[in-house]
Amino acid sequence: MTQNLDVPLTMAELASGAGMSVTSLHRHFKSATGTTPLIYYKRLRLHEARRQSIAESLSVTQAAAAVGYASVAHFSRDYKRMFGRSPLHDFSALRKSN
Repeated sequence: MTQNLDVPLTMAELASGAGMSVTSLHRHFKSATGTTPLIYYKRLRLHEARRQSIAESLSVTQAAAAVGYASVAHFSRDYKRMFGRSPLHDFSALRKSN
């Protein structure tokens, strides 16, 4: 998962890579992590966008593209749900604190 953050994966691709069915992957993954593969993958992507925005001073558009979001609006909605504020405000605050 972490090697493909810039190219969104499907559950079929993940299951195939793990050598199991989508249903089996979902069940095993949830029992091991407490969350679904899609939610886990989304969180990985958002954390990586946040990390890259600080380390490389990426814009919101660049950060969204770096983790495979085709839509900046979709990225911004997901980001705000996860971190509690828009990526623009969060990126600025994080850069000031570093």
